[in-house]
Amino acid sequence: MGCAVQSRYFAVGSVVPWARAGVGAAATQAAGVAIYGKRSLEELAGGAAPEEALERVLADDPGRETRQLGIVTADGRAAAFTGADCLDWAGHRVGPGWAVQGNILAGAAVVDEMARAYAEAVGPLVERLVAALEAGQAAGGDRRGQQSAAVVVERVGARFESREGIDRVCELRVEDHPEPIVELRRLVGIWTTWEAQQRAHAFAERKAYGDAAAVLRRELERAEDSLVLYNLAGYESLAGRSDEAVAHLRRAIELDPSHRALAAQDTDFDPIRSAVSRI
Repeated sequence: MGCAVQSRYFAVGSVVPWARAGVGAAATQAAGVAIYGKRSLEELAGGAAPEEALERVLADDPGRETRQLGIVTADGRAAAFTGADCLDWAGHRVGPGWAVQGNILAGAAVVDEMARAYAEAVGPLVERLVAALEAGQAAGGDRRGQQSAAVVVERVGARFESREGIDRVCELRVEDHPEPIVELRRLVGIWTTWEAQQRAHAFAERKAYGDAAAVLRRELERAEDSLVLYNLAGYESLAGRSDEAVAHLRRAIELDPSHRALAAQDTDFDPIRSAVSRI
């Protein structure tokens, strides 16, 4: 479950996006009220349909017509609300597994393009969410301009796969930037590399060094990174793939000479120690 947002508003990630693994996601915006995101998820967790959750959260709000609220359940049901007093252009679209909404937009094409991009994008959820933001901005975005952006993603079971103990797998925020979506995309790239290394480390802890190396080889197809190369070399060394380990370690050191000193003391390279001393 996940949610992404961009706005001409400082630190928008602290208000709009909410997600809970196995439950759903919500976006509370326009004259946004952060607690509405939390309450929406509580309603879903209690068994409410998304339409019911919307009504209950907004029921006693005298400023209801200035609000926007979008909700998606873990099983793909979606609902959205745009108050009559939201600033033009304001509106929403919903579909199976997604809801898109915005206010003070350049026009309806913004939400239409976000919905299209999300439906057509491939890859992990975080990539699809950011692709939707990029498409919305290309269609004109917020009429006031840009300032902040954020993305949050949770996955059932993630709490058992790392020492963090939570299902939140990605939470990135750009609080104040002239091109926050561009910066968010850059951060997602860093996160993607970091997440791959965490998955590889989990294999390595179980001494499944070949599987750990396979994860990082796939990551290298996406982008070359000196630390990924270094760790890949270590796993290949432990897996008995000496020639590959030496080649990848040599490339890691070419990109970042500090890896030479690290490798000299790293026991992962003991199986190829003589070769390491010659790099």
